[in-house]
Amino acid sequence: MPTTTETVKCERFHRALCDCHKRIPAGPTRDSACRHLNRSLAQCLVSVACPSESEAVRSLCSSGGTSLKRSQCQQAQVSLSVCLSSHQNP
Repeated sequence: MPTTTETVKCERFHRALCDCHKRIPAGPTRDSACRHLNRSLAQCLVSVACPSESEAVRSLCSSGGTSLKRSQCQQAQVSLSVCLSSHQNP
């Protein structure tokens, strides 16, 4: 993956998550304390790997909306899943 502003941001989330894991012993307290960093790292990596699909899910799935919007949200989620599965190692 080429180095970009987005991947540098993801590296910062990764370092912060590692630091969180080093500071707090394993268990429910760590899970709770580090949860936001774990989620932020995951969202960052997904947005780098599949930027247009990730943005479509973010915008179409942000609220319930009409049945058409819910259907578009589901279609966007499927597209994101397909994109992400194409980035996995065999």
